[in-house]
Amino acid sequence: MAKTKMKTHSGLKKRVKRTGTGLLKRTKAFGYHKLEHKSPARKRRLSGTTLVSRSDVKRIKQLVVYK
Repeated sequence: MAKTKMKTHSGLKKRVKRTGTGLLKRTKAFGYHKLEHKSPARKRRLSGTTLVSRSDVKRIKQLVVYK
């Protein structure tokens, strides 16, 4: 019997990218809706990307196997 390939989690593959060195990066939470209630400083902090925390990397790498 042939071995089946693992499937990449389709919800997570849209949200996580790999850097050139293989780390995982993600967008920051709470930055896309109700922006009129947030201060400009808070909106600046929420813009852009950040690295996935080290405690979550092992779990997320299992979900995005081939990415």
